[in-house]
Amino acid sequence: LSILLSLLVPAHSTRSPDCGGILTPSGLSYSKSRPRISRAVGREGRQQHPAACRNQINSVEVATLSLSLIPDTGLRLSIDVDLGITPAPSTTKVIRLSILAELHMEMNPEGYLEVVTPACKSTAEEVQSTEETERSTPCKSSSSDMDKEINVNKICLEVSKLLLLPNEQLVSLTAQFPITPSCQVQYLPLAAPVFSEQGITISLQTTFQVAGLAIPLPVSPVPFSMPEPASSSPSHLTLAFSEHFYTSLFFALEMAGAFNMTIPSPLTTATMAQKITQMGSLFQEDLPVVLQAVFRSSPRVVLEEGKAALKLFLTIHVGAGLPAFQSFLSVNVDMSAGLLLSVIDTRMMISAAAIEDIELSLAASDVGPVPAALLEELLMPTIREEVPAQMNVVLSDGIFLPHISSFTYTDVSVVIHKDYVLVPCNLELRVKIG
Repeated sequence: LSILLSLLVPAHSTRSPDCGGILTPSGLSYSKSRPRISRAVGREGRQQHPAACRNQINSVEVATLSLSLIPDTGLRLSIDVDLGITPAPSTTKVIRLSILAELHMEMNPEGYLEVVTPACKSTAEEVQSTEETERSTPCKSSSSDMDKEINVNKICLEVSKLLLLPNEQLVSLTAQFPITPSCQVQYLPLAAPVFSEQGITISLQTTFQVAGLAIPLPVSPVPFSMPEPASSSPSHLTLAFSEHFYTSLFFALEMAGAFNMTIPSPLTTATMAQKITQMGSLFQEDLPVVLQAVFRSSPRVVLEEGKAALKLFLTIHVGAGLPAFQSFLSVNVDMSAGLLLSVIDTRMMISAAAIEDIELSLAASDVGPVPAALLEELLMPTIREEVPAQMNVVLSDGIFLPHISSFTYTDVSVVIHKDYVLVPCNLELRVKIG
């Protein structure tokens, strides 16, 4: 199988998105809802200037911190920080440090998204001072003195260092997530994000691996592009998944053998012999009947407005005796089941609902012709109940959605449209204690 797959991979070399996300302006302003950031600096943390004034930074308070979208370009980061400085005993002054930086998001040579700052400017000015400071002319600082005292020119270097953590989190977007022990999923960005008034749009291509080997996926019939969200959307983030994404997921699980099923049946060879007389010549003793289901064609997901359906194309071998399984009937089964979609944390939960449509036809028989009505009578109840139940066991852990570490999704809704699914949600930062 590994050799076969490796030969097939080059045939599927075209890269096109099958899912993605739009971070909205309200998602960018999520940080504004955080508590005001301020800190008193202890004696051991105070910084002194070597000049005679012996300036000490006693407190740091972030007055404003905002991110604004610049369409077709990137983001603008604006930070105002008030520094409480003590130039001499019993005197205090407050210096407003203002930082304005442009942030762009690019793809580095390794294929990871990366935030860079092509432009940055910082200024400092005194905004408040005690009377004692005003009279203390030897320690009165000019604007250029303040620039030297707080190393304005080095502030932009510190802004670049602040991007190390966001860039580490962006790398986590491309991590491999487990679906089953032998099957993993990975989301890969195809290009640098697009910045517009609607937000930041990232297009992703899903890669599935089986036993460590990337598998070739069915080619998407229609190139997928992120639908534009409503301008009034209050959600922080809108994820979108194409019909091809879901079909590829089930294809990967099928390739991994996750859906190969052994289904117990209430039938025995003796009870079936009452309906099919030739059974008696094959089995002299009464044995339990077992069904073994395999896919004769890949499963397919169909998305319509408000509804998702899973179409299955199975061959079910009916036999007796385990582990020495002896098949005496093979039945082709085409069925359609509704799909239920929901989101828990950062995983999409998928489950097959009741069978909506099912057709059985005889594929092979060692016991002579069997009428379709008799096949349905003997096998239909078990197939209807067991096939979705066993598939749901495989799907029970869900599939991880594209996400970066430290964030989870809340206030999630799943909206099914023709050919794609939208997942509007809010972001929640997981604060690590300790």
